[in-house]
Amino acid sequence: MSRYFSDRHGFGSGDAAITVREDAPPALRYALAEIARRAGLSPSSIRSIVCGVLFEAPDPNNWSEYPNIWDEVVGLLDACEWYKVYDIAETIWRSLEYRDVEQELFEAELNRLFREKGIGWELKSPLGIVFRGDANFTNATEKAVVVFQKTGRETAAAEIREALKDISRRPVPDRTGAIQHAMAAVECASRDLSGEPNLTLGRLIPRLNVPRPLDTALEKLWGYASENGRHIREGTEPSAAEAELVVSIACAVSVFLIQREADISTPDARV
Repeated sequence: MSRYFSDRHGFGSGDAAITVREDAPPALRYALAEIARRAGLSPSSIRSIVCGVLFEAPDPNNWSEYPNIWDEVVGLLDACEWYKVYDIAETIWRSLEYRDVEQELFEAELNRLFREKGIGWELKSPLGIVFRGDANFTNATEKAVVVFQKTGRETAAAEIREALKDISRRPVPDRTGAIQHAMAAVECASRDLSGEPNLTLGRLIPRLNVPRPLDTALEKLWGYASENGRHIREGTEPSAAEAELVVSIACAVSVFLIQREADISTPDARV
């Protein structure tokens, strides 16, 4: 049973709109220490992790758990670079690897904080903290990986995972890399479906029998990806929204192509 009244009785306003990406607001910095404490870690244990990540020496004058060491932890979290807060969160989570209940609690509470405070990150086993888009982005990427794996297309699934890693990099996301990997997943699926393992996606599109005008949209997506994911020019770095859109569409297109093939091969079956 949930430990919160609002969850047990169905109250809540849903996830907040994502407004925080490359930042760690004060609420997150303090709550990280509080969540670690709820997961069973003492202030001195939290301090050991925080100091290890930040390469800081613990204050030898702080002996008591409360308030001295606790206040030291809060102060270190408050002063560090924003991306180090996420590094610390991952390290705390991994330190609970052999304490399943505590690790699950830490993961659930941190993700609840991310959702309620509009923070565009998610703690996801076994990857760690990864990019969190809106519901459409999450559904598209997760479904694509599942469909690729169920149909034995592990290379394409790996490309989507790499896209997520690139878009999740800290402190500077590799959005061009995310676009490249997402489109590579479409290309892998298209080569397999068409039986043409050596053609690029640009040459494969006319052979995929994509309904009009969706074929034109796919051609334009390929053109955009080629311009912004492969042949980069100075000052043309894609925005977070653009990278998220391309990855989402690439996943959706891949799923469509594979499921359509399954429908054609076995009309009563669905991937």
